Formats: sequence, C-alpha cells, structure tokens
Amino acid sequence: MGLTLESTSIADGQPIAEVYAVAVPTPEGRAAMEGKDRSPHLRWSGEPDGTRSFAISVVDPDVPADRTRMGVEGLSLGDDEARVRFAHWLLADIPADVHEIAEGADGDGFVAHGKAPGPTSFGGVSGSNGYGGLFEGNVDLEGTYGGWDGPFPPWNDEHIHHYLTTVYALDVDRLGLSSAFSLEELETAIEGHILDQAQIVPVYTLNPSLR
Repeated sequence: MGLTLESTSIADGQPIAEVYAVAVPTPEGRAAMEGKDRSPHLRWSGEPDGTRSFAISVVDPDVPADRTRMGVEGLSLGDDEARVRFAHWLLADIPADVHEIAEGADGDGFVAHGKAPGPTSFGGVSGSNGYGGLFEGNVDLEGTYGGWDGPFPPWNDEHIHHYLTTVYALDVDRLGLSSAFSLEELETAIEGHILDQAQIVPVYTLNPSLR
C-alpha cells in the first residue's frame, strides 16, 4: 500500500478546527489572533524498506504575494491574486522508529517573537516557519518562528487556503541542515532521497462568506 498518513486532528479536504489556528474569525467578520495554535496529531506507517528517517512539511500555497493587500478594508483578494507558498511546520531528521507526533507536541499556544527552532521532544529537529517573514518589521512580533504555527489567512481573501501536510520517507539518517532551516533548504536537502511520501490536505478560511 505504501506510506500512509493519518491524523485525529485534521482531515483531508475538511476545515481545520480553530484550536490549531493562529487566527480565528470575529463576530464582525474580521480576524483575531486568538486561536489556540496547537500543533496537530500526525501518525504514519507503511514506509518502504531502506527508510532511515522522516521529514514533514505543512505548506500553504495560497498566500497572497503582496502582504500589504492582506486584511485591507474594502479590498477583496480574488483568483487573479499572485500567490506564494508559506511554511507552517518543517521537521527533519525524525528517526526511522518514530511514527507518531502527539497533538500539541511542537506548539501549544502562539508565542510572540517565535518559538525556538531546533531539537524536538519526539526526535528530529524543527525548522523556521513563515511567520518570521510575515512579521518582519513589527516590533511586537518579529523574530524567528520555529515549530508549528497554524493558519492565519487574510479575512478578505476569496480563496480558501489549503494546507499541504506531507510526510517523506528518506534514505538518509540526517540531512545536514543548519538550525532554523527554511522550506527551500528542506526541499533541496531531500531531493534525491525520497523513497515515498504521503499527504493530507485540510483547508481553512477566515472569510465569512466562505465559512
């Protein structure tokens, strides 16, 4: 059957619960950073022979490229909006005998200026998610954000956001990544080492007309 990925927290094609998000909708149809921001449970199995480690990424490919247009009153972001990828969780060097991450194990509440990337309690290391770039220049929030930080799509976005949650079975023990590695660095490091992969794609939106 090959590598499979499952979760008690998220489901393929289904909305992510607010407990896993950074931002939640307000009664006025806007957004508030009041989600519990808890990392989801993941469990995987069926990796091929020769697997020596796992890597995980959670990536939103639907983020508007121009962040100055996000959350602007009177402005709607449609399908013609330029989009970029945004990492919410990056993990590497997960030992081959680890097959599950408990809910809340790599994030249980939003931390201003970010949680430190690096070794995790369940094995392997976490990289830097996209919030460091998003909050750059904001003295109250800027920093290096490691571990899990959940959804915070613009409330004025007419596009539902997808969260590509992928586990990779790799043929190497370690990828040799530096601390606070990025999505691009992870993708470069795993290239040519992927034996199999599996994915769950939940969704999230703060747009009141799409909820």
